[in-house]
Amino acid sequence: MAHTRIRKFNTKDTYPEQQLDNDLCQAVVAGSLVFLRGQVGADLDTNECVALGDPATQAEQAMANIDTLLSEAGARLEDICKVVVYVTDIRYREPAYGVIGRWLRGVYPCSTGVVVSGLARPEWLVETDVTAVS
Repeated sequence: MAHTRIRKFNTKDTYPEQQLDNDLCQAVVAGSLVFLRGQVGADLDTNECVALGDPATQAEQAMANIDTLLSEAGARLEDICKVVVYVTDIRYREPAYGVIGRWLRGVYPCSTGVVVSGLARPEWLVETDVTAVS
């Protein structure tokens, strides 16, 4: 089975300050499964971080990115089965989950929440990872 890889990129372009050279993509469609790269508060096209210090607005951007990527993969928010949310501070959980819950109202995915010491960039406060079945 061939997999469709959406929005390919190399980490040396995404993280020029780091010594990385990995070929990745934002989404992989494998049959009816859709796997998304963890989404953060950064614009999909420019990789610019939005709302420094604001976990709710960063979660809003991450969910908008997820909506866009699912659409490009032929899926919808309603097709999400699993969500993993990473926050860099327990105090960010409520504002981030409030936004994510609004986007996923009526979807009822399985969800895991993790508090981590940091994400790939220090300005990122929230990362949301989803798997869908279309």
